[in-house]
Amino acid sequence: MNIYVSHLSWGTSSEGLGNLFAQFGEVASANVITDRETGRSRGFGFVEMPDDEQARKAMEQLNGTNFEGQTITVNEARPREERPSGGFGGNRGGGYGGGNRGRRF
Repeated sequence: MNIYVSHLSWGTSSEGLGNLFAQFGEVASANVITDRETGRSRGFGFVEMPDDEQARKAMEQLNGTNFEGQTITVNEARPREERPSGGFGGNRGGGYGGGNRGRRF
């Protein structure tokens, strides 16, 4: 089962998140999502636990608890929604304009 964890502290590591869930059973993976440019945590992550019963117990026990100074929210992860491609057209303004236009006053 894939679990979504939000409201994580900026300093939370994937290892720390995995250790939190390991007290409830086997953790296949734990990943704190980070910003591509800064490398800083974006405040949420995912934990994968192969045993659904253990995963449900972990979600029940950890949702709303304090972890590293933050009250975390723990839910079953929903499948990722399809996004439009980044090419021309779609909701991206046709691929024209934008960019760095310099300082505005």
